[in-house]
Order: sequence, then C-alpha cells, then structure tokens
Amino acid sequence: MDHLGNVSVKSNRWRTLLRWHGQKMNEEGKDGGKDGEKKNSFWNKKFNFNWREWTIDPAEHFYYIWLQVMTVPIVYNWVIIILRTCFTAIGLNYLPVWLTLDYVSDLMYAADITVTLHTGFLDQGILITNLTRLRKRYLHSKQFLWDFVSLLPTDFLYFAFGIETPLVRINRLLRIPRLSEALDRMETRTSYPNTFRITKLMIYIFVLTHWNACLYFALSNYIGFGSDPWVYPNITDPTFASMRRQYFYCFWFSAQIFTTVGDTPPPSREEEYLFMIADLLIAVLVFASIVGNVGNVITSLRDRDNVFFPNHELVKAYLRSHHISKELRQRIDNWYQHLHINKKIMRENEILQQLPLHMRTEIAVSVHLPTLSKVTIFQNCETSLLEELVLKLTPQVFSPGEYVCRKGDVGHEMYIIKEGKLAVVADDGVTEFAVLGAGNFFGEISILNIKGNKLGNRRTANIKSIGHSDLFSLSKEDLTDVLSEFPAAKRHLEEKGRQILVKMGMLEERTDVVEPEVEKVETKIKRLESILEQLQTKLARLMVELESSNRKMRARVEQLELRVAMLETQLPHDGQGGEGSLGREEGVGGEADWVREEAEGEEEKDVDEKGKTQGDSGDDDDDDDDVTKEGDGESTKSTKDEGDRVVEGNKFAMKDSDSLKDKINDGKKIREKGDDRPGKGDGAEIESNNEKGDTSGEREDEESTRKTKGDSDEKATKD
Repeated sequence: MDHLGNVSVKSNRWRTLLRWHGQKMNEEGKDGGKDGEKKNSFWNKKFNFNWREWTIDPAEHFYYIWLQVMTVPIVYNWVIIILRTCFTAIGLNYLPVWLTLDYVSDLMYAADITVTLHTGFLDQGILITNLTRLRKRYLHSKQFLWDFVSLLPTDFLYFAFGIETPLVRINRLLRIPRLSEALDRMETRTSYPNTFRITKLMIYIFVLTHWNACLYFALSNYIGFGSDPWVYPNITDPTFASMRRQYFYCFWFSAQIFTTVGDTPPPSREEEYLFMIADLLIAVLVFASIVGNVGNVITSLRDRDNVFFPNHELVKAYLRSHHISKELRQRIDNWYQHLHINKKIMRENEILQQLPLHMRTEIAVSVHLPTLSKVTIFQNCETSLLEELVLKLTPQVFSPGEYVCRKGDVGHEMYIIKEGKLAVVADDGVTEFAVLGAGNFFGEISILNIKGNKLGNRRTANIKSIGHSDLFSLSKEDLTDVLSEFPAAKRHLEEKGRQILVKMGMLEERTDVVEPEVEKVETKIKRLESILEQLQTKLARLMVELESSNRKMRARVEQLELRVAMLETQLPHDGQGGEGSLGREEGVGGEADWVREEAEGEEEKDVDEKGKTQGDSGDDDDDDDDVTKEGDGESTKSTKDEGDRVVEGNKFAMKDSDSLKDKINDGKKIREKGDDRPGKGDGAEIESNNEKGDTSGEREDEESTRKTKGDSDEKATKD
C-alpha cells in the first residue's frame, strides 16, 4: 500500500510539473507570437511598397541619381558599337564580355522606360502623380517613340548577318536625348559649372575622335593595309599587329587631322580625299566650338570676379591719373590683395539681386542672423524685424591701422565685428583702452536719435583696426526705414538705448519731462492729414446734399411749369363760362352744363349756315369777309401772343414727356367731341370722398377758369 501511495504521489507531482511546463510553454508561445507579429509588421512596413502607385518627383535626388546612372549604358553603346564594328579583332576576342554588357545595358534601358513611365510632371505648378495621366502623357509623346525604337530586339539579326556584326544594335544610339537631359541636370546642380562645361566639351571631342579613328581603320581595311602611306600600315608587321597599337595609332591620326597639328601623309585615292575633306570640315567646327566654349568660360569667370570683388584696374588707373602718393596706393593694393586671397565678397546684395525676396531673406538670415542677434539692443526683438535688418547689413573690410571711427564724428552707422580685432585708442592713436573681438559691436546709440543724449549722436571714442577686420555696418537710414514699420520695436529699442545712456550718465534728466510736451513733426502731420480728410468728407457730403436739393427744386419747378402750360393750352378750346363755374361752386348741377353745351352747339350750326350763305353774296359778303378776316387775324394774333408767352415763360413745357402730351390730346378730343357722362365738369359733386385729397382744389380751379372763359366767349358771340 505504501508503495502504491508513493507511486500515486509521484505521479501527481509529475502531472503538476508537466501542467506547469505546458502553461509556461503556452505563455512563451503567445509572447513569441506577439514578437513574431511585431517583427512581421515591421518588415511588412519596411518592405510594403506598392509598385502600382509608385511615382517619382523629377526634382527629387533619386531622379538625379538615376539620370547619372543612365549615362553609363548610353556612353557604352556610343563607344563600343562602332569599336566592335570596325575593329573586328577586338569584338571577337572579348565577345562574351561585350554580349554581357550589351544585355545589361538593354535591361537598364527597359528600367529607364519604367522610371519615365512613373515620373510626374508639373501642370500649372502642381505635380501630377496620377498614373493614368502619366502613362497617357508618356505613351503619346515622342520620347516614348525614341525609347521604344531604341529597345527593339534587333539582336535577332545576328542569325542573318553573324555574331561579328554588332552594327545591328545601331538603334541603341537613339537614347542620346536622355544623355543630354542628364548632362543639363548635372550642370545645373554642380558647384563648379565652368569646370563641368569644359569636361563635357572634352567628352564630346573624345567621342568624335573615337568615331573618326574607327572609320579611318575601316577605310584602311577597305583600301588595304599598307597600300600607301596614308592608310594604316600592314598588320602583318608585328609592330602594328597588336590591337592596342591599332587603336592608339588610329586615334592619334584622327586627333592630328582634327587639330591640324603636325604633318599627315597626303591622300592618294579619292576615298582618302573625301575622308580628309570631311575631317577638315569637322575640325573647323570642333575648333570653333572649343574656342567659343573656352571663351565663354573665361568670360564667366571674369564676370564672377567683377561681381565678387571691386574692379582693381579702374582704381589703379584713377590713382595714377591723379598722382596719388605711393604709400596710399600701396595700402589700396594690399586691401585688394587681401580681398582676392581670402575671397572676401563685398557685393552680396548685387549677387543675390536676381533671387526672389524670400530666398534672399533666408540666405541673409542663415548668414548674418547669428551675428546680428549678439547686439544687445536687438535681443528679444521680433523675428520679422531681424529678418528685415539682415537684408540691410553691408560687409566692410578695414586694413591694419585704419580708423573705423574717430571721437567727435557724427555717427551715421553702427558696426558689428564679424572677424578680426579692433582697439579703442586715445587721441594719440597709441594708448589702447580696450580690444574688441568677433561678436562685439559699437555705435548703436548714435543711430537711434534718442532725445536727451548729451553727446548729440556723436562718437565717444577712437576705434582702430589692429589687423584686417571684417565688419558689418547698419546705416541710420536703413534702421529708420525698417523701424517705421515696427513702432513697438522702435519704442523698445529707444527704451533700451535710454537705459544704456542712463548707466553711462549721458542722458539729461529733463528729457523725460520735456519729451511729452514736445510733439514730433510726424505726429502733427498725421493729425493734420486726418483733419483734412474729415473736412474733405464733410465737404463731399454737403455737395451731395446740395446737388440733391437742386434736383428736387428743378423737378418741382418743371412740374409747376408743365401744369401752367397745360392750363394755358386748354384755354382757347374750352367754351365754358365763369358763371357756370360759380354756379357749380354754389351747388348748380349738371343740368346747366348740358343746357349751355346745347346752346353752344346750336350757335355753331347757325354760324356755319351763315358762312355758307355769305359765300354766295356780293359786296355785302366782301365786307363781312373783311370783318371776318379782321376778326380771325385778331384771334390768331392773340393766340400767337399767348403761345409766345407760354414759350418764353416756360422752355421746359415744349420738352414735356409723351405721356403728358397724350393726356392733353385726350383731353382736347374729349372736349371737342363732348362728354356724355353727366357731371363731367363738376368735380365737387362726382368725386368720392376718398378721391378729394390734394387734387380736388386743382381740379376746381381748372373748372372755374374754363367756365369763366366759356361765359366770356358766349357774351362775345351774342354781341
């Protein structure tokens, strides 16, 4: 039993141990799984590259490096294809090497097509990265046509012409535009463009001479080696049998023809003459290109020196013409020599003038801001103020023993020491009180125009350069211009300068009392300008009001004149008397009007009948006609007088609107035809109470006037 008990205890222990080990292994497996997931996610992130969305910015460094890499296969094809074609021995002896390099260059050509297919372009200043547009643009361009033709598998022509004819790969030379792009990019980004231009020219001349050497050897092989002194010597001679000797001799002969240096054997065959003529013409172009490019390089170097440094030759000529002392001329020569040897640039603003303002500011900040920030009065100032000031800094170089400023001089600029040492000396120029080094500054108080300064903006010490010293100067005018746009910074700088003067004991105490009382001229001018603007605004407002009132008065006068003209026009046509009007005003109705109108109609009929009867009579009729004519003349004269008075009294009545004329004509027609509406003339009885407003009085006046005239006409007719 004990044995069985011990066995059971041991088995329980083993089970517990196995269970613990299993749990531990599970935990380690989980931890390992997490670590594995982390590692996998890291590698996935690192190598997670989507080729379908891959685009290249042509301004990136990768594109620039790729163009440099592509120059290798292009130059290889331009040099080796013609070499293997003309020098067959070289092509056959190293055939495996050439084939390997050929197909490596083909792979690089294919990779270049892929890179070009994913290269973005600018559209209205924005980089286009849409692959659909990039493919469409590239596939429809001439560049794709040249790239496609240059990569055609013309190597299959080896089966027809043989492996020793590498001329079947001549289409690989069509990638020359890519080489030109790479060289242009390199010339733009290199720090030594002139050296690069000379190197590029030499590469062109080497390739041209190489091609000419290969063609010369091929022509010699066609004519026959050693057949005459002009062709290549007989290759059976061990001296001229080696491949290196063949190539070097042909290259030397071609260079000799192009440079026209030395005596070349005269040609004796027509082929040789044609070859020499072509080479001489090419030599003229090569010589002209060399002279032109070298001349441009020399001119650009001279222009660079003239921009960087002052023109020493002009200064020397001026000094000689004015018989300046030898000692002063020696000092000036030493100063120029120091500038050229140590490359001290004196015309920074002129050099950077072509750059945009923000780029000039960034360059000036990176070069001069650390120096300017060391000045005490400019510490804790706005960054924008310092950026404006760095553009105003002017570099100056002082020779040994030269005074930067003297005691008592009026200060027009402050100085910041960039390099060198300056001494504060006594009036004798020997005793030194202090030595200023790089980072020190002086003259800052004299350019702030602080009121109460006992020195009156004058220098307080003599400062002399111990050796060659490089300084930056900031003029008072430049500082004033900049501070005019930063009034808060101006007050801050003046307060700092005032504190410095108080410590030096150079500030008058009454300045703080007098300054508020004294008003600056600029403040007065601004106040006067504001007052003048207010007065101009008020004057403009008054002029507008006056013009508005004039228009209103003119409109009212025109209305009154039109109303008077309407009344005077209606007078000759109305046959209504004044008594009728008075009768209407007193309550007489429309019946009197109808009776009067019927009487007037009967009288008009009688007058017409009498006129017809008088037309057949004799002397009596003539007398009546005279009387009638005289009456007509008088009535016509009176009508004309009335019309003249109307015209003279109101010129605007003749220019009445069409609507008013239509209304007047409608009124005349109604009066001529007679109105059948009852109570037409009686406005007081017909109009409703709502329509009696302002127009009732005017209508009553018109009716009364018309009735009065009608009564007078009736009386004249009865008489």
